[in-house]
Amino acid sequence: MINYEHQLTDFSASKDFFVGIDSDGCVFDSMELKHKECFCPAFINNFNLQGVSKYARETWDFVNLYSRTRGVNRFIALVTALNILRNKIEIIDRGITIPRLTKLEEWIAREPKLGMKALEDELKVNPSGDLRRAYQWSIDVNSAVEKIVRGVSPFSSVRSTLEKISEKADAVVVSQTPAKNIQLEWSEHNIDSFVRLIAGQEMGTKEMHIEIAAGNKYAKNNVLMIGDAPGDLKAAQVNGALFFPIIPGSEEKSWKELERNGLDRFFSGSFAGEYASTLENEFLNALPEYH
Repeated sequence: MINYEHQLTDFSASKDFFVGIDSDGCVFDSMELKHKECFCPAFINNFNLQGVSKYARETWDFVNLYSRTRGVNRFIALVTALNILRNKIEIIDRGITIPRLTKLEEWIAREPKLGMKALEDELKVNPSGDLRRAYQWSIDVNSAVEKIVRGVSPFSSVRSTLEKISEKADAVVVSQTPAKNIQLEWSEHNIDSFVRLIAGQEMGTKEMHIEIAAGNKYAKNNVLMIGDAPGDLKAAQVNGALFFPIIPGSEEKSWKELERNGLDRFFSGSFAGEYASTLENEFLNALPEYH
């Protein structure tokens, strides 16, 4: 078994700059495909939501694609979607019971590495029905992703931008997708050579990825996170890093702006301040907080 944590802790600076890059929805236009064709069908099937499938789909898409929780860890998304559905008047009126995964919520609250390996370990000591149900749902999601998701190319300008990044910065994929899946996608399109490390959910949160890989190794304002979700922005903020958003719905435009202006500002030290604030405001305005 690959020791992912060892790879992260052994990471050392080889250049003056560090760039963390999210994958799903950021580099690849895969979020809609994965959530609508893989995550959501498994969500409806495993939690008996067939009778309210319309509301289940609307809620799942809002939580994972069209709101401030976009890009959140899959198990947090699962709990969040179920909790929203439980309070919908249309579902209450139909008399349909939405399960509450209390044991999963407890596990989420204390587990820093919300991946399949951690859940497997938890099930060995705490074989609750909640955890088994969430585990089977996640297995079904992974199976659907392997079967359905293929041929999804990176956004235009990604390759040329990655080339520009790799010339001056240590680039690392910072993601909550399983590392195996990320590696397959990046290698399929021959862009894995532009990054030094792929950090997936097995290595912990995105905040942890940046902290361990970049913490105290690069000068202030020499660490940048590129992402398409508020969780990416938070990971940057927690670590005192800069943030460049790939705005949902305007991904191509965002990558062009990064290549033409953003990276030059980052490498020259003129990214922080008004430019960074303008980008952040535009990003947050594109994602509502409430349904």
